[in-house]
Amino acid sequence: MEKANRISFHDQIAKNKFYSFLLLLVIFVVLIGIGAIIGLIAGPDYFFTILIISIILSLFYIWLGYYYSGKIAIASVGAKPANPKHHKQYYDIVEGLTLASGLPMPKLYIMKDENINAFASGRNPQNSVICVTTGALNKLNKQELEGVLAHEISHIANYDIRFMTIATVLVGMIAIISEIFLRSLWIKDEDNKANAILVIIGILLAILAPILVQLVQLAISRKREYSADASAVKFTRSPTGLINALKKIKNENQPEKKGKVSKAIAPLFISDPFLNLLSTHPPIEKRIEILERM
Repeated sequence: MEKANRISFHDQIAKNKFYSFLLLLVIFVVLIGIGAIIGLIAGPDYFFTILIISIILSLFYIWLGYYYSGKIAIASVGAKPANPKHHKQYYDIVEGLTLASGLPMPKLYIMKDENINAFASGRNPQNSVICVTTGALNKLNKQELEGVLAHEISHIANYDIRFMTIATVLVGMIAIISEIFLRSLWIKDEDNKANAILVIIGILLAILAPILVQLVQLAISRKREYSADASAVKFTRSPTGLINALKKIKNENQPEKKGKVSKAIAPLFISDPFLNLLSTHPPIEKRIEILERM
């Protein structure tokens, strides 16, 4: 019976990658749907103008957010480079994990925060960074810290930063197009009558689409967390360290102890610093339950 309930980390990784791409496809479909409705209501020329504006803004966002993602994340939390001599265990663990995963050594940083947390960022493995809190270094033993760092290495190995950047850009494009469309209804020439039903559908879609795709983005983020947990087990060959680390995080995760973290980079952390219904991470209890079955 126990064997029947066991979960293969290979299956878990494959399943979560599939669902992540499926959820990303939903965002594409919503984007096409908005474009189709706008085109039917206002004509192709109007839609073409909106598309040009949204593409220009999105390309700028891609360039800034993607190319400088690591530097922006590190600067936003005020992290400092880790000292190889003073933080030897930190360096040794990451070095061992990079050998196990075949990845280049990322730049290591430390942010001052007594909560247990960590994140990885960077546009690719060659330009990646890992940052841990002082709380993680002080409160986790070697095996637990290894589990946390393996989780972050997994995000780098799985190209999660690139994937989430693409998802974020698509969400941003939908929000921009919806906003321009809603504002244009106020200044549109009233002599140019559009089908009333299409206008109503367009308004509803423009209002609901950004909310829907944001929920999809959250779902993608949660799937990537499950995948990173499974990959961490692959690299360490044991779920014990990550399980115990997550239990410690759960025990100290209190709403009044959020730390100085921007909501913009909350999805990067191993545990969402903001405890709410729109969390970028799955429940810690569920993550522990799955890990215990591996």
